[in-house]
Amino acid sequence: MKNFEFHVPTDVLFGRNQESNLPDKLKGLGKKILMTYGGGSIKRSGLYDKLKELLKDFEIFELGGIEPNPRVSTVNRGVEICKKEGIDLILAVGGGSTIDCSKAMAAGAYYDGDAWDLVTGKASIESALPLAVVLTIAATGSEMDCAAVISNEETKEKLLMGHPLLLPRVSVLNPENTFSVPAYQTAAGAVDMMSHILESYFDQEEAFVPDAISEGLLRTVIKYAPIALKKPDNYEARAQLMWTSSLALNGLVTTGKNFMWSCHYIEHELSAHYDITHGAGLAMLTPKWMRYVLSDKTVDKFYTYAVNVWGVTPSDDKFAVANAGINATEEFFRSIGMPMTLDEFGIDDSKFEEMAEKAVVVGHLDGAYVPLSEKDVVEILRMCR
Repeated sequence: MKNFEFHVPTDVLFGRNQESNLPDKLKGLGKKILMTYGGGSIKRSGLYDKLKELLKDFEIFELGGIEPNPRVSTVNRGVEICKKEGIDLILAVGGGSTIDCSKAMAAGAYYDGDAWDLVTGKASIESALPLAVVLTIAATGSEMDCAAVISNEETKEKLLMGHPLLLPRVSVLNPENTFSVPAYQTAAGAVDMMSHILESYFDQEEAFVPDAISEGLLRTVIKYAPIALKKPDNYEARAQLMWTSSLALNGLVTTGKNFMWSCHYIEHELSAHYDITHGAGLAMLTPKWMRYVLSDKTVDKFYTYAVNVWGVTPSDDKFAVANAGINATEEFFRSIGMPMTLDEFGIDDSKFEEMAEKAVVVGHLDGAYVPLSEKDVVEILRMCR
């Protein structure tokens, strides 16, 4: 295992009616709150009115309509509100997109230029407004990490930014707030959290403890995602998925390992150009990547994955077992309603080379679990046709 530092000071309030504790948790952070959210789901569910009543002693400003792939133009709108109104803290009510966008706003509030400078690294993050979260979908884990993914609609770029200052101070995780999440988004969220785990699980470092945790978390998603899809108001299923989402990306499963991912950076190019749902893109890509990188060097890890996660019967034929695990992964994604081909997204091959070039550079894929060149990424994308 590699050396590591693990420090995640987010105050997590998990369970029913935990929103009621927000006023006490936020009162030391200021009086002026910018409440951010996406579409109208929090109003239809009643969560919006509930929060407004709970926070009636605060001065609330709002920014709604945050996109599923949050845009830097929206970040800049939020930054403008923060500066104009003297906002003290941001309350992100929603999923990963809203939280990520809010993280970028929190940093941008202390920067005089375009927030995109903070995403690209042209400018450094020196300070940030405190951020609180009320989570409404289990997926990205952004409620308990310090990273954000922001898109630039003009340049067709989707990039990762991160800083310890962006870690939420408080995150309310009430599984009941995910009951109304549509089936497609529930399934895509399940894939996203599985992908976060898999990206760290398949690594060049031997790290038994985080890998054992990863295997347990993966089995949790496999067990409870179908239940949540069949019975959207099943509290236990929603609770298990919500906590798995947080643990998948709070650094726990990456302890002692490298942080060199593959599928995410390829998918970021797809969703940057075609604005597809992130988890759905990962569902399509992940089994193809698995098949592409399976070799004499990686077969032992895929064998262990197949046996410990999917319950494939051990055999002397390691490749047969490994492939059975990959097939089980793909079949699971298909069974929960995820697209498995680019044709299902309406995407052709016209931008394969462009996307491959960017994915390799931005993701440093030459240092991934299995190093990937532009040619390799193009081939993986072709396997998705």
